[in-house]
Amino acid sequence: MTVAIIQARLGSTRLPGKVLRPLNGKPLIAHIIDRLSYCKKINAVILATTTKDTDNALADWCKVNNVKCFRGDENNILKRYYDTATEYKADIIVRVTADDPFKDPKVIDSVIELLKTEAVDFAFNNSPPSFPEGLDTEVFTYDAIKQAFEAETTDFEKEHVTQFFYHNPDKFKLSNFAYKKDFSHLRLTVDTEQDFELAEKIYEKLSPEGQMFYLDGILSLFEKEPELMDINKGVKRSAMYAK
Repeated sequence: MTVAIIQARLGSTRLPGKVLRPLNGKPLIAHIIDRLSYCKKINAVILATTTKDTDNALADWCKVNNVKCFRGDENNILKRYYDTATEYKADIIVRVTADDPFKDPKVIDSVIELLKTEAVDFAFNNSPPSFPEGLDTEVFTYDAIKQAFEAETTDFEKEHVTQFFYHNPDKFKLSNFAYKKDFSHLRLTVDTEQDFELAEKIYEKLSPEGQMFYLDGILSLFEKEPELMDINKGVKRSAMYAK
């Protein structure tokens, strides 16, 4: 069983409450779940949030919208993933972060297929990065996350889930899925007001009535209206995204 687990909480430091903030008529998190529904190789989608009272609203939203929800450790996100995967009997886990409303189902399916065909423990598309930031895809086996959970991991590895895999290539079989051209300079994640403004513009232009669109549509839009890329050009990139 292949399960997409979305790590989400309302206490974002840079843009609090962004997960439930309306984007093109519905909460940002709803767009992520909708996009995952187009993946042909995912069997279930679980939102994994914390047990803090501040995340009750997120759990309530899941209940109202028939979204599976698991509540676990706030800071040890590795444990939250392991507990969620165990609860839902996942064989393969797709890691999804709740600030990326442009996840591409075709890319995700390709990374899942890579993991299966090459029989690796961990497949990804961001080391080295070639996709825009925000289209990162990481897929790993249940056995791999169990090994990471039972190991002596650092606080950094507990917070960032997959870093134990990257730090221990001798323990795991790894494989990177690269795009045909390097677009890693583009920023398609939502951490700031500028990011949210760009997301609104893209959804207004490509999905005015809720239509599905993919990376190629975004790239075509940027080619026609390059000024859009200036909206969040000054936002500092994540240190995790360094080449």
